Amino acid sequence: MKPIVTAALCASILAGCASSPDRISAAYVSPIQYSGYDCDQVRSELMRVSGRVREVAGAQKQQANSDAIAMGVGLVLFWPALFFLAGGNDRKEELSRLKGEYDA
Repeated sequence: MKPIVTAALCASILAGCASSPDRISAAYVSPIQYSGYDCDQVRSELMRVSGRVREVAGAQKQQANSDAIAMGVGLVLFWPALFFLAGGNDRKEELSRLKGEYDA
């Protein structure tokens, strides 16, 4: 019974960890919304989206690194630190959407 409880606890804690930004795939965004854009509008939108992707990816990477450190500390030194993993600022949905806009 104890191994089952331990495995369930580990799985729930790992589910709360933030994903690394390079492991987040792009969501589908229809390119039709950009069909009426001229070259300058497309260029400006691409620059806006790419800047936002860099910003959100940086925040996501920082959160993933913080979660990895908390996981290491929690597993080695102080297990209650693992509870801090669940309340993070995971921005994977926003990053996935932005990557999709960039691809579109």
